[in-house]
Formats: sequence, structure tokens, C-alpha cells
Amino acid sequence: MSETKSNSERAAEIAKKQGAVWYQMKKSKTSYLMLAPYFILFFLFTVLPVIMAVGFSFTYYNMLEMPQFVGWKNYIKLFLEDDIFMKSLKNTLILAVITGPVSYFLCLLFAWIINEFQGKLRAFLTLIFYAPSICGNAYMVWNLILTGDRYGYLNGLLLKLGVLDEAIQWMQTEKYVLPVLIVVQLWLSLGTGFLAFIAGLQTIDRSMYEAAALDGIKNRWQELWYVTLPAMKPQLMFGAVMQITSAFSIADVSLNLAGNPSVNYAGATVVTHLLDYGTVRLEMGYASAIATVLFLLMVGTNMLIQRLLRRVGE
Repeated sequence: MSETKSNSERAAEIAKKQGAVWYQMKKSKTSYLMLAPYFILFFLFTVLPVIMAVGFSFTYYNMLEMPQFVGWKNYIKLFLEDDIFMKSLKNTLILAVITGPVSYFLCLLFAWIINEFQGKLRAFLTLIFYAPSICGNAYMVWNLILTGDRYGYLNGLLLKLGVLDEAIQWMQTEKYVLPVLIVVQLWLSLGTGFLAFIAGLQTIDRSMYEAAALDGIKNRWQELWYVTLPAMKPQLMFGAVMQITSAFSIADVSLNLAGNPSVNYAGATVVTHLLDYGTVRLEMGYASAIATVLFLLMVGTNMLIQRLLRRVGE
């Protein structure tokens, strides 16, 4: 009897909660109506493509014939037979592990320093640091720097200083390709996350620093850890998501500087491998399997980073 009563009570509580939720939705129907266009577009162009990619990853699909279900065949081929994918995955992880954290901390450090300036000087410095990430001619500049003859800026400088005896084909020499891509990616990485940090720092209530000083905060590093960073956790989370996404989706820098395919696939990444199968070979089932693996890698890393960021200030 008690079990029946507890079940009925539980059902009543659930019904009550559902009624409360439905009441709140009806009460806020105008807000939901205004948000509807965004949610519809988000579902159609973000959620639905992800679901479809996961589905297609279990098929053979060449865009000319109907998809044919092949089960785990694409994933087995991906991890056990595709040596280029494994090299691309290794390169992507190296790029992500180095450029992701380094660029994240550089964004935070430069934002913290620039925020100490005032007015037009702060705006000018923000533009200077942000400009490379939106510069359309960035790769043209780096191609000039890395030209493989004595007229390339880097070769010319090193030859003039006596560091080199002859010009180096930077992007045609396997051992230089990945380090160069790392340097260029770091140079381009002060983007949206950097602006988010600047915005977050400017919204912190100055009275919090005064209260912290009364509580025993003695220097700027303690102030940063116990006051500044906890106060801008939303921006830290957003910056982490943006940096993780950009670190794992590196492709343009490799395509523009190293080419596709790069020498011995030294500059290949998961995204360049995905583009090869998706836009050149049109093997959409296999390309969807690559995209699914990349998606899971991003989501897993994002969850780990967010868990770590929640401990900031503890």
C-alpha cells in the first residue's frame, strides 16, 4: 500500500512539475516566439546536420546512389587501415595540445595587460592584437616570409646573419612543416576568445577588488586568481569553447601554407583529411565517420576543460 501511495505521490509531483513548466512556457510565450527563428535555424543548420552525419557514418554514400548500410565498416577502416588518418589525428592532437592551451593563456594574459590601459590606447592595442585573426592577407604574408629561395624574408634574414649557408624549402621539408604551422596558428589565434576576455574584464565591479583587499588579498596574482577569474567564468568558458574548436578544426593554415596533400602528409590534419574524402572523393559515408570522430573528440575535450575551469578560484 505504501509503495502504491509513494508511486502515486511521485506521479502527482511529476504532473505538478510538468504543469508548472507548461505554465511558465505559456507565461513567457512571447519570449519563446521571439527566440523561435534562432532555434529553428540552429536545429536545421547545426543539430540536424550532426545527426545526419552520425547516421551517414554507418553507410556507404557517394551522393549518386542511395546510402547503403555498412555498419561499423567505416570506423574499422578509419582506425585499422587508414594510415593517413592516423597521421592526421596525431598532427591534430599535437596542434591542439600546443596551440589550444598556449593561445588560450596568451589571450587571457594579453587581455589582462591591455585592460590596464585606458580609452583610445586600449582600443588601439585591442585592434593590433585582434587584427591577424581577421586579416584576409595573413597567408599571403606568411607565404612571402617562408618562400623557399634566398628572396624569402626568413631565408634572407638567416642567410644575412650567417645562420644558414643555403636557403631552406621550409614548407617542402617534412621536419619544418608542423613547427611552422604551430607558429602561424598561434599568431592567428587571438580572435573571438580574446575579445570575450577583454569584455569580461571590463564588466568586473571594481568594488570587488576593494572588498578582496580588506579580506587579505595582498598582490595582483592573488587578485587575479581569487577575484578576476571567478568573476569572468562565463567568458572563460566561452573562450575555452572557441579555442578548443579552433585548435581541433585547423585546416586553412595547412591548406594555404603546406598544400593538400602536404609533403609526406606532414601538415595533414583531421579536417584536411575530411575535406579530401568529402569534397574531392565524394565518399560522404567515410567523411561522415571522420566528422563524427572529430565531433566526439571536441565534445569530450570541451567537457574536460569546463570541469577544470569550474575549479578556478577554489
